[in-house]
Amino acid sequence: MLLHLCSPDSGPVGEVLQRPRFGMYRTRWPEEEGVEYNLAHGDWLRLLRGNSFEVLDLIELQAHPGATPHGYYDFVSVEWARRWPAEEIWFARLVD
Repeated sequence: MLLHLCSPDSGPVGEVLQRPRFGMYRTRWPEEEGVEYNLAHGDWLRLLRGNSFEVLDLIELQAHPGATPHGYYDFVSVEWARRWPAEEIWFARLVD
């Protein structure tokens, strides 16, 4: 979520908020064809719990000390990803 909030319409991610946290959902990037959808953490919890899932964990990934730039992640620097999560892993289980 933080990566999305700090992402300008084009160029690399910075350290300043670029878009509002409240009301974020659908984003069209000027130089991309598709549409990106993002939910805030509270919205994810309500969505998962409302559909009979139990949230087991949320891991916010941090770039390891020896990390090097990767082609897919050219929009975020290794230094940025050492300070803030560029990816998150949600663990949820469907409750019977």
